[in-house]
Amino acid sequence: MPQLIFLLLLIGGAILLYRRFVGDAQKLASKTRRAERERQTGANGTLVQDPKTGEYRVKREEEQ
Repeated sequence: MPQLIFLLLLIGGAILLYRRFVGDAQKLASKTRRAERERQTGANGTLVQDPKTGEYRVKREEEQ
């Protein structure tokens, strides 16, 4: 019985690590594609409109 509990905990931990790895890989791929697009167009960043003020600013890395 203790072996079964240990095995289930091990499998659960592996699944959580896998999900985190996949999520980080997707973020990195997205960031790389965006940087490549900016390099091709010669842009210095992506502009987003602030909903409160209506002003445009460069999109921060932590924003999606």
